[in-house]
Amino acid sequence: MTLDRYFGLAGKTVLLTGATRGIGLAMAHAFADAGAKLVLASNEEAECHALAAELPDAIGVPTDVTDRAQLAALVAAAEARFGGIDVLVCNAGIPGPWGPMAAVTDAERTALFAINLEHPLHLSNLVAPRLAKRGGGSIVLTASIGGMRGNQGVGTYGLTKAALIQLARNLAVEWGPQGVRANAIAPGVIATSWAKNILSNPDAAAKRLQMTPLRRIGEPWEVAATALFLAGPGAGFITGQVVAIDGGTLITDGS
Repeated sequence: MTLDRYFGLAGKTVLLTGATRGIGLAMAHAFADAGAKLVLASNEEAECHALAAELPDAIGVPTDVTDRAQLAALVAAAEARFGGIDVLVCNAGIPGPWGPMAAVTDAERTALFAINLEHPLHLSNLVAPRLAKRGGGSIVLTASIGGMRGNQGVGTYGLTKAALIQLARNLAVEWGPQGVRANAIAPGVIATSWAKNILSNPDAAAKRLQMTPLRRIGEPWEVAATALFLAGPGAGFITGQVVAIDGGTLITDGS
């Protein structure tokens, strides 16, 4: 029995949003290494096409995930090129402004919900019936530990991620009888550009490490590895769950 039986995605088509930076970029490489065909979506047109050219059996589809027509076109492009979709990974997201929820403007709040929650909702509603028609598949949503606890600095962001975790549960219940699984991953502080406010401040970085039992910052490939597992056959009996990839931050007492 080879590892491909547990983790391989050879012959499977993965549609990935937010594919050109940070965790999404690590995911693109992980899925390619597992043998998947890739439909890469990003609002960065040049980077999207360049990444697709770099990876085997991949296409880049520049997409504004807040535009429902573009989401429909993204799904259509996947079907036209590869004949269907087997795995949907909704990874595109934004952190939004830092500060109390009352200070977030209406425009900022609208953007947060449109990108972080509404794009996974609409894209899942488009793709889930197609997965069911193909006999099943997997949906993976990138949430955050910010959606699993209170937060003083990015509370509105946390609202979107908490809702995203519930979306995974709802999708699991709605589509499970037709073989479609849905799960969320919840990264903690990962070494990407998003973490620059913490990592560039020595006091904030030291506080974060003190709150993290493993005493280090996570790497994008570690988040990608969890997404790869949830997408593949080894997670075939896992659905409606959220997996924290945070070095133990959620469970620590800070000692």
